[in-house]
Amino acid sequence: MTRRVVVVGAGPGGLGAAAGALRAGAEVTLVDSAENPGGQYHRMLPDAYRAARPERLHHGWRDFERVREHVLGHPRCDWWPESAVWALERRDGGAPLVHVLRGEADGADRERRVLAPDALVLAPGAHDRVLPFPGWDLPGVFTAGAAQALAKGERLVVGDAVLIAGSGPFLLPVAAALLEAGSTVAAVLEANPASTVARGWTRRPWELASQIGKSVELAEYAGLLARRRVPYRTGRAVVEVRGDGRAEEAVTARLRPDWSVVPGTEEAVPADAVCVTHGFSPQLELPVAAGCALRRTVGGEFAEVDGDQRTTVPDVYAAGEVTGIAGAPAARTEGLLAGWIAGGGAPDAPEAAVLRRRRDRARAFAARLAAAHPVGAGWPGWLRPETVVCRCEETTFGALRRAADEEAGGSARAVKLGTRAGMGPCQARICGPAVAELLSGRIGSGRIGGANPHHRPLAQPVRLGELANPPVTDPDEKESAR
Repeated sequence: MTRRVVVVGAGPGGLGAAAGALRAGAEVTLVDSAENPGGQYHRMLPDAYRAARPERLHHGWRDFERVREHVLGHPRCDWWPESAVWALERRDGGAPLVHVLRGEADGADRERRVLAPDALVLAPGAHDRVLPFPGWDLPGVFTAGAAQALAKGERLVVGDAVLIAGSGPFLLPVAAALLEAGSTVAAVLEANPASTVARGWTRRPWELASQIGKSVELAEYAGLLARRRVPYRTGRAVVEVRGDGRAEEAVTARLRPDWSVVPGTEEAVPADAVCVTHGFSPQLELPVAAGCALRRTVGGEFAEVDGDQRTTVPDVYAAGEVTGIAGAPAARTEGLLAGWIAGGGAPDAPEAAVLRRRRDRARAFAARLAAAHPVGAGWPGWLRPETVVCRCEETTFGALRRAADEEAGGSARAVKLGTRAGMGPCQARICGPAVAELLSGRIGSGRIGGANPHHRPLAQPVRLGELANPPVTDPDEKESAR
């Protein structure tokens, strides 16, 4: 019997999973909230403004184009763009039911659909992690991912004089996207000192031989910055943004290896836009909703998977950033393996063995990435009592500390209820990791969401009217759901 596989997410991991499942002979439904596949890595301009030469804007475009055309044009693949998975419903003896809203996110006529797959592959990706600092809530301060999305997906620049800061190699493609879109980039600042970065990347150097593609990509970005005379400085970060109603200048400072500020090294840099990122946070709402166990690492929490990308829930697989931050090629490889196994492919097939070896090399790269660009423990020293740490609810650092130190604030839940930190529209997606770190050492683990901060019964916003409408279920879906 042909297996029916639902893949959530159409970035590198999701497209890879769809391709792997199709290769195994399965029927695939590929679901993504965007209009086009590709995720953040291959974000495309709207169809009305499609680039004449997209290969100039994207690394690996030819390979992506080949996989995209194969998947979307396959007779056994059903492509669902602009579709949001808002809930997973667990059931006995099979993968969870997948509740989907089809239609534009701001539209009033979205259609409710329910899918009952034989196997589910989760590849929802990740979003920028940003640490708070004074002025980070001013207009003109962007996450690096948002700035890149506007530049790549709309050809819009966030400012004329832009400062890019944070940690990790993602700073480089963001700078490249903004330069290509017409911005002037004042500088790119890596918070970790050169010694930390070098130690992380040069440990066991022979392993880098398998990552030659990334070395070429890095050289291209470095060459672009050099040609545009954009300085790249290590051991320095944006610790404050100032301005009257919006960003006008950024205060940068030299950091020690633990990210504490070296006194007297502050500099004011004129900037009408500041783009910051301090790594990535995986989008774990759907894996947690499915009941998948998580594993905690130095780089954060991720979905636990075995050697074939199976999660701890039968018939549920995961690929990409939800299993570890390692970049687009790693996500694609994990997706191919997850899709092959989910679609009924033989685990001992030669192609599966090749994918496992490539995946293992990618995981070694992820460990190297985490070692070269860690988040230092001294960053809370950037904050002042009046610094906002939860932007949705305007909770300040001082209010959070007072609530944690009060006699009644002996638990993360009490602090959350007392300050409303993490209770706004983003539901702690943005502030959660930072607030948890600020509370750790004061009230145990500091998890602001209780036992599991990623548990959200509704993974996406849903209108009450949409909930009231009965879902549309195909006859074969009804049969599978029984």
